[in-house]
Amino acid sequence: MDSTTTAGLWDRLTGIQTPPELWLVIVTGLVALAAVGPRPLWRLSRNAVTIAHEGGHGLLALLTGRSLDGIRLHSDTSGVTVSRGKPTGLGMVLTAAAGYTAPSLLGLGGAALLSAHRITLLLWAATALLVAMLVMIRNAYGALTVVLTGTAFVLVSWLTSAEVQAAFAYVVVWFLLLGGVRPVFELQAKRRNGGAPDSDADQLGRLTHVHPVVWLFLFHAVALCSLIGGGRWLLGL
Repeated sequence: MDSTTTAGLWDRLTGIQTPPELWLVIVTGLVALAAVGPRPLWRLSRNAVTIAHEGGHGLLALLTGRSLDGIRLHSDTSGVTVSRGKPTGLGMVLTAAAGYTAPSLLGLGGAALLSAHRITLLLWAATALLVAMLVMIRNAYGALTVVLTGTAFVLVSWLTSAEVQAAFAYVVVWFLLLGGVRPVFELQAKRRNGGAPDSDADQLGRLTHVHPVVWLFLFHAVALCSLIGGGRWLLGL
């Protein structure tokens, strides 16, 4: 069927693709680990984690009925999401908790799609999320980062072979799963040294009167459980 027709596009989106060989799944995991491990590479690749982090804040703000004013991504890999609404309550708590958990949960969702052999669906869903986020970006660096990331997904989705698409999708999901772990340890180290007094964990502590260390534990638990569960799905265990 012609992939340019509506029916053809729908079949392509919802169809099942051939999963890659196990060796390729392992190699893509190692590639993602290399992007997360060494500090020089991490300084660059962490921008993608920041997109997921701030996107998580923005999505939960909207889902809980808050007004999303905008998102800013900065060259030092930090970011800010501004929303308006009740300054306390469940909506604010969920919005604040969504940042550090978003990369890992997105990776877990991606692993579920890949385990179901829905490679195209994953790539197009990720592109749609990036387009939606671009609308809310309020600075040039943030817009450039999201556009470049989205362009990569579009080019891979439309111009490469099924094998390349599969490899790219697995690298992305592995990266989210692995990249969701490191920022929590970085936050823990900053707080230990007296830094990041307004971190998500500290804000949650003030909102809930639960010690920030408990929230840090929750972030660790989500990241590590997602990595273990998602990794098992990707490896077919």
